[in-house]
Amino acid sequence: MARGIPMCVQCGTASNPCRCKVVGPTLGFLAFAVAAVVEWPVGALVYCFKHMKGRRIMAHPATVVYPTVSNAIPI
Repeated sequence: MARGIPMCVQCGTASNPCRCKVVGPTLGFLAFAVAAVVEWPVGALVYCFKHMKGRRIMAHPATVVYPTVSNAIPI
């Protein structure tokens, strides 16, 4: 069974001359996964008492962490 690091490729960007990004989206995905492991259980617990706050916590990896990391690295 072969296991490897997930590779994410984003083509058609204007942030670099070759118009493709590999490192940024891949590191963004890894940061998303780490944040999700921590924030989704916390968000589910908070959701039981405060619905909107729980939803914001569970959405944080997808709406803040992934785009910030992915856009910070231009390659």
